[in-house]
Amino acid sequence: MIQNLIAKMLPHMPKKLVWIFSKRYIAGETIEDGLKAARKLNEENILVTIDLLGEFITNLSEAEENKEMYLKIVDRFTSENIQGSFSIKPTFFGLLLDKEKCYQNIREVVKLAAEKNNFIRIDMEDSQCVDDEWDIYKKLKNEFPGHVGLVLQAYLRRTLPDLRGLNGSVTKENPYNFRLCKGIYVEPEDIAYKGFQEVRDHYLADLEYMLTHHMYVGIATHDEYLVDGSIEIIKKHNIPQSQFEFQMLYGVTPDLRKKIVNAGYKMRVYVPFGKDWFGYSTRRLKENPKMVNDIVKALFIRG
Repeated sequence: MIQNLIAKMLPHMPKKLVWIFSKRYIAGETIEDGLKAARKLNEENILVTIDLLGEFITNLSEAEENKEMYLKIVDRFTSENIQGSFSIKPTFFGLLLDKEKCYQNIREVVKLAAEKNNFIRIDMEDSQCVDDEWDIYKKLKNEFPGHVGLVLQAYLRRTLPDLRGLNGSVTKENPYNFRLCKGIYVEPEDIAYKGFQEVRDHYLADLEYMLTHHMYVGIATHDEYLVDGSIEIIKKHNIPQSQFEFQMLYGVTPDLRKKIVNAGYKMRVYVPFGKDWFGYSTRRLKENPKMVNDIVKALFIRG
């Protein structure tokens, strides 16, 4: 109860105070900060996916600026041989303002990544964006096979039917590439599963379907129950390590992350940076109020 109360209060606190807690989960505000965090993870034999913080925008000039910033990020990180890829949010590129302009913006970034033999992950956002983000992914996959992927959310009722609908187009030579997460957006019950265990069950069902239908999966979770369940599925079907990886957020459950790496599995960490860190921090807290314990430690022990 106290955790939930503090989680609701934090968005209204001074940013300088919130930063004391947030800096554990965000690499910093600049490209240099992102590079530093990525290098450190690479030294630990961990891959990264780089994310410039920010989502909904109000005009297309912002979308253009975001595209140019991402082109700079892709060029910089690849030129410095960072072992990792990149994540983007379509609303950051104008999805809710002009769908075609958004597609062209994202295409430029994917094109550059493909030229650099790298990879772009398209994040899935709230339910109003899902169809459009599927469309963007499929179009780009056809043009840049092997260089673009999509995030899927296990709590959405449509996810498994969407996967089943791909049956005719799945091939070993050019597999679909997905990041599977639980999902964090607040959706109505007719769209999303609500029960804690219910979401877990559907996560594992979606994962098993993907792995047994020649899809590459980024198993994105900090839930040890789901990690254990994922490994059971992998062993049950003798899934090769070339078909999956585990993924986690920067600064979250480092002990579980270390356990997975020590077990010999590939790990990729989502490294966010940028000036728009405040909204990201407060959203992460709403998703997981237990992180309040870390706030207390940051304020009164580490701070």
